[in-house]
Amino acid sequence: MHRVYKYVLPAVDRELAQLRLLAQRIPDLELRAQALSSMDSKKFHCQGGGVYAAANLERRDVLIPLIVALQTISDYLDNLCDRSTSLDPDDFRLLHQSMMDAVNPEAKLQDYYAFRSEKDDGGYLHHLVRTCQLQISQLPSYRSVQSHVTELVGLYGDLQVYKHIHKDLREGHLLAWWELHRSSYPHLQWNEFAAATGSTLGMFMLFLAASQHQLSEQDAAAVKKIYFPHVCGLHILLDYLIDQEEDHAGGDLNFCNYYDNEGLLVERLGTIVNRAREDVKQLPASRFHRLIIEGLLALYLSDPKVRHQADVRDVSRRLMKNSPLTRLFFLINSIWIRKQQA
Repeated sequence: MHRVYKYVLPAVDRELAQLRLLAQRIPDLELRAQALSSMDSKKFHCQGGGVYAAANLERRDVLIPLIVALQTISDYLDNLCDRSTSLDPDDFRLLHQSMMDAVNPEAKLQDYYAFRSEKDDGGYLHHLVRTCQLQISQLPSYRSVQSHVTELVGLYGDLQVYKHIHKDLREGHLLAWWELHRSSYPHLQWNEFAAATGSTLGMFMLFLAASQHQLSEQDAAAVKKIYFPHVCGLHILLDYLIDQEEDHAGGDLNFCNYYDNEGLLVERLGTIVNRAREDVKQLPASRFHRLIIEGLLALYLSDPKVRHQADVRDVSRRLMKNSPLTRLFFLINSIWIRKQQA
């Protein structure tokens, strides 16, 4: 936490401040509004992702700009799709091609707004893509992880397309997509797999691994398998857990609503937490990654949204029962950070 407070959070703030200046100059009013809104409401995504740089401070000047830029693309596009008048899957697919290009240093920039009326962002999205490409080219072992990063970004893009199309079509497309992957993850339910694909943590972990010299392709594959699906799935299921009331009001799809009852939800979340803890034991810096898991639980379960949802409060209490001291530490820390930011 000393590293996070002294090095990571100030650097994340600097990166976001520079991006905000660019966003404020976006000519199109709607694109400008969504770019600024994504920074205002989802800043903690960049702060959380930046924590991975604390594991390799010597490379923080590469990792933090990379993580902030890719997460900002993700948050910006999520806003565009969530609040879009469009239900065109081709539009959503092309928007998310920017993330695919961002993680391929040799990719050429495209017109990512070709299928929508709002087009003039003053080069904002292109700047984010180029920033990712520039930083990625400085990771010494990126070639070893590139195929795995591309796979995760591809799955992320698939999810964003299927979850934002017409409401009557969403579940059918998601279930058909799951059929293509279920043999690889037989212990998961379809909504748990879908949730895992919505996380950027696996990408950030692979960036961290690639910041080391001479990472083998075999080790890169192991890192991806360790983070996906359990650590990634836990991340997004917790996000959906606290957003249930909000999503219900907005008519948005929520993967926590696909359990038959609260008891099963708690049981499955508990199973995924335990699998995630077991998975990260295989990593060299396993204690760091265990802290990530406990920090996720504390961050989401301390969110103010929890207080206003009786059923979510009950789930949170059951998940926090017999909490290890590290999780309690992060719980207090998360509450303190929120008060400081407020």
